[in-house]
Amino acid sequence: MKINNTPKLTLFHCLNSFEETDSMVDGCTIKTVKMPCSSMTKDIHLLKAFESGADAVLVLVCKEEGCRYAQGSIRARKRVDYVKTILDDIGMDGRRLNIFNTAAKDSGPIKDIIKTTISELETIGPNPALNHFN
Repeated sequence: MKINNTPKLTLFHCLNSFEETDSMVDGCTIKTVKMPCSSMTKDIHLLKAFESGADAVLVLVCKEEGCRYAQGSIRARKRVDYVKTILDDIGMDGRRLNIFNTAAKDSGPIKDIIKTTISELETIGPNPALNHFN
């Protein structure tokens, strides 16, 4: 299914796992949510991002062995995995939500993650919750 409008991504990130730049990737709208630690990623916030119009949600966390707060990345991964099952259960496709271990100064892989996500959206389509109400 081809997306006719610009894909909307919401990107949750630990302050230590991502540095925002003005031009991340062309061809999409990115809303970023900064957190002191990825362990603050809550189920409800991930679901609210979809309710607010995100076609996909990305969670960028520190490398597991490099987290300043011991297990922030591990906690975030458990929550993301749980919300992916919820998305599958309600027919929204859990592939819309992904978590990646990244480093703040390493923008190349992050751009690749975003480009891959946009390509994946070409297959799974726009946020079906919004299509249902529009």
